[in-house]
Amino acid sequence: MASELIRICSKRKRERFRKRKHKKMVSREQKRAALHEKLQLLRSVTNSHALNDTSIVIDASKYIENLKEKVERLNEEIASAESSSVHNPNLPMVTVETLEKGFLINVFSAKSSQGMLVSILEAIEEMRLTVLEARVSCTDNFCFQAVGEENEEQGDTIDAQAVKQAVGQAIKNWSESSD
Repeated sequence: MASELIRICSKRKRERFRKRKHKKMVSREQKRAALHEKLQLLRSVTNSHALNDTSIVIDASKYIENLKEKVERLNEEIASAESSSVHNPNLPMVTVETLEKGFLINVFSAKSSQGMLVSILEAIEEMRLTVLEARVSCTDNFCFQAVGEENEEQGDTIDAQAVKQAVGQAIKNWSESSD
């Protein structure tokens, strides 16, 4: 009877050990699957084509560095726009960033300005840019953001500075005509 009791106890211990081992394996597999899922998400967000985990992390690091550089450039543009708008603080701030295919155009004014949107869109049209996507808010202030692309039929290439000047001039003309 004592040997049978020992056998039952050792059988229960083996089962408990097996269950704990199984839980650890399942937990480890779940963690590994979660990590893989997060790396794949990171891969898609950073537009990485890497296949192994280390390369995905390296690509993400490069992507973050590029974003930091963009932020620095935009901050410099904002600072220069603010210093140039000291001459006429009523005019909106215009920034244009070159994208892979086209431009990101941002216009911001502290006050809502009726009719300015039409002038900006006419300037973009005159430059023969196609607006692919645009967002506008003109409740309390005026905020315009658009992605424009050059028409392929157009022979000359347009740079960001030319787009910025054209949009700025359109705003200036609008401002003079609305006063």
